[in-house]
Amino acid sequence: MYRTHNLGELNIKNINEEVELAGWIQKIRNLGGMIFIDLRDEFGITQIVVNDEEIQKQAKSLNTESCIHIFGKVVERASKNLKIPTGEIEVVASKIEVLGECKSVLPFEVNTDQEVREDLRLEYRFLDLRNDKLHKTILLRSKILKTLRDKMDELGFSEIQTPILANSSPEGARDYLVPSRIHPGEFYALPQAPQQFKQLLMVSGFNKYFQIAPCFRDEDPRADRAPGEFYQLDFEMSFATQEDVFKVIEELMVHTYTKFTDWKVDEAPFIKIPYREAMEKYGIDKPDLRNPLIIQDVTTAFENTEFNAFKGKVIKMIRVPNGGVQGRKFFDSMTEFAVAECGAKGLAWSKLEESGEFAGGIAKFITEEVKKELLSNYNVKAGDAVFFIADEKLEKTQKIAGLVRIELGKRLDLIEKNVYKFCFIVDFPMYELAEDEEGNEKIDFCHNPFSMPQGGLEALSTMNPLDIVAYQYDLVCNGYEMASGAVRNHNPEIMVKAFEIAGYSEEDVKTRFGALYNAFQYGTPPHAGAAPGIDRMVMLIADSQNIREVIAFPKNKKARDLLMGAPSKVSEEQLRDVHIRCIEENK
Repeated sequence: MYRTHNLGELNIKNINEEVELAGWIQKIRNLGGMIFIDLRDEFGITQIVVNDEEIQKQAKSLNTESCIHIFGKVVERASKNLKIPTGEIEVVASKIEVLGECKSVLPFEVNTDQEVREDLRLEYRFLDLRNDKLHKTILLRSKILKTLRDKMDELGFSEIQTPILANSSPEGARDYLVPSRIHPGEFYALPQAPQQFKQLLMVSGFNKYFQIAPCFRDEDPRADRAPGEFYQLDFEMSFATQEDVFKVIEELMVHTYTKFTDWKVDEAPFIKIPYREAMEKYGIDKPDLRNPLIIQDVTTAFENTEFNAFKGKVIKMIRVPNGGVQGRKFFDSMTEFAVAECGAKGLAWSKLEESGEFAGGIAKFITEEVKKELLSNYNVKAGDAVFFIADEKLEKTQKIAGLVRIELGKRLDLIEKNVYKFCFIVDFPMYELAEDEEGNEKIDFCHNPFSMPQGGLEALSTMNPLDIVAYQYDLVCNGYEMASGAVRNHNPEIMVKAFEIAGYSEEDVKTRFGALYNAFQYGTPPHAGAAPGIDRMVMLIADSQNIREVIAFPKNKKARDLLMGAPSKVSEEQLRDVHIRCIEENK
């Protein structure tokens, strides 16, 4: 062994002990007759004193971030540093052995408060991971994973791995395809989720399954979504209802968040918000409940308006209590935001003075009749500011209002601090309108195609598809989608009908989901499940704004792995092995 103690664990009780320590040089201070080295490892920092002249010659040639092995004696420090656990002692070096020399010029300082360009950090991720904050975040992730596994075991779930090389299936994103060498012209797909496999496990008679599952989706990256791959706590339960799944999620979240943070955590049961209500009140299906602002529909209040921008439109209003204290510059900047960032044609506003009259913005279009409506039916009070969003389409109005609500919450510092607010979004639409390749409207699945429609086969046969809701649900925390799940469609007749409405024939279902379709003919139990996202969970617990900060080796904003150089060109021989030829596009 290169060390008798981990750095960070020595204290006053170890005085006069002969020890061996190993770690990285964080700092070297040459005071002339004495050299001090701050030696760091995963567990902390210990100060090394070099006062022997021969060892000093060696120490002067060392670079920071070199990996060294120290022999020495623990002594009491004359000048103590009680801010660190080892601050009462130091080790007088009798020998230094260089284990791994570091270049004299680093691409960036490892432990610094200075901003370092992210692409440079990712290119030298092995150095970046030595940073104390990032290093502790990755260790936190490890502890969270262990806690989740322990809790799932306690709840009676069995951990079962499912294949990585799978088949292509429509699950909301592009597949990553893997060509087969053995079967020319055929491809595996990396699983977007273990959806079909976990359902097949339920058919196989397993009672409760889980795994920390890698999922692969060819999606554009963003701050809260890792490009290419992510991990989720995938679980499924036989003979389970929606409420059974909620209880598991609630126990997991409350237990894990409470264990790893001192923030206030919502107690179970979490509130349930139907999808359409969420869109009406928050303009988004992942509302941040720390933001107290609510969107209200005021279309009827303005039905007789002479304001052309409102005529024949769907009109939403956001009331900001005491927002009237803001100056004109604030209202103008919010209008600029709505136009530039939200795609709005404008943002109407006004404020109710203490006199009881509206002033500023569109005040002249707020008639006595409208004012009476706003005060009596929409709770507008003196001192409030009101913002109005109008558009011909309901969905667009909701979306813009949702973005404006979020921005108002940020700019006015309305977001409740140090709290995790959870909710379930339930009753998602089974279908939505989408565009085909020619730009024509078509019916498509809104959420998960393997979900059970509420009302079963009768609903699919008799209702307008856009009015059908499914047993689909999301868990939301502080404005982030934390989990998605559903009660599964386990009836082959209902499955065929559900896909038929979305434009798939029974033959398509047999071809694309053959294993599932066939399995459902052999006594399938009702089953349900969900999949909390590991990366986002760690991101919230670590209070990070960037998901790449909680992943050991993430890809950058352009989905490139700068450390390993992926994606990259491969040789012609490799391409021939898998029967692929690349065609250069015309520049």
